[in-house]
Amino acid sequence: MATIYQVSELAGVSLATVSRVMNNNARVSDKTRDKVLVAMEQLGYRPNSIAQSLASSRSNSIGILVSELHGPFYGEMLTGIEAEFRAAGKHVIIAAGHSERATEEEGIDFLRSRSCDALILHVEAVTDQYLIELSKKETPFVLLNRQVAALAERCISLDNELGGYLATHHLLQQGHRHIAYIAGPMWKTDARDRFHGHQRALAEYQLTADDALFFEGDFRETGGSKGLQWLLASGRPFSALVCANDEMASGALTAARELGYEVPANFSVIGFDNVNFAYYTYPKLSTIDYPISAMGQMAARWVLQQVYQQSSIVVQQVFSPHLIPRDSVAEALHT
Repeated sequence: MATIYQVSELAGVSLATVSRVMNNNARVSDKTRDKVLVAMEQLGYRPNSIAQSLASSRSNSIGILVSELHGPFYGEMLTGIEAEFRAAGKHVIIAAGHSERATEEEGIDFLRSRSCDALILHVEAVTDQYLIELSKKETPFVLLNRQVAALAERCISLDNELGGYLATHHLLQQGHRHIAYIAGPMWKTDARDRFHGHQRALAEYQLTADDALFFEGDFRETGGSKGLQWLLASGRPFSALVCANDEMASGALTAARELGYEVPANFSVIGFDNVNFAYYTYPKLSTIDYPISAMGQMAARWVLQQVYQQSSIVVQQVFSPHLIPRDSVAEALHT
């Protein structure tokens, strides 16, 4: 088995230089880096990760805690994060918090116990105060899709209120005035913010949200299906439906077809997230783009900048949603 000493000798560089190349240190010229990599390839040398960790006081691993592992939203998030770290020679350890305080705290404790160099946290149930106390401990972290004023420099977030506004404003521009709403769980900040945006758009047209046309869902397809059935059974007429995410919107579209309704002929539907399947529903789903993959990449870049001292990296912390009009929204026939 080849050793680092043989790599050093073949490349004609010092052991320290070989170590810097293995740890992706920016203080190595491209020419020297190439010489070391060629020598490693010729010798079949594979760096010992434990030895690297001891030498650099880094594990080169990052812990990621997400709410769930199912669904396209979290898949896109994790893909964006992992791709950025893979390109930088880092690895990820993933845990799920399931939007439960105790489970989120257990997940954070587990990731810290694995000697992760940093954490990326998509957490919903732990309190702001818990996160503030966590920030005083040795493992740095960045928050994804959460704003904590005292930790603003650690937050990568989306303007969810604006997204909710854009969805409803689009329907209002199409002449809709009786608009139903299927929300996410209202204890979640993003669900509340999106609904507040919905209310703001209505207020601009001198309208208020109708309690009889409001259903609290669960951010899953079943929530959209049950929500639409409940709204239709209420007997209150509506010409358009806002769903607080695309999964619920797809559930509503399926339920509409099964109940004999046509979208958008009988009522328009708009979602939120712009996940990959939104283009392939029938009809194609109008939605609000949530750039979660890019936000995941930015969370990874925050870690590379703040923890691994890659100072040339630029980090964008606040993202804005935008409208993606497709086929599920049409002009209202009656106002």
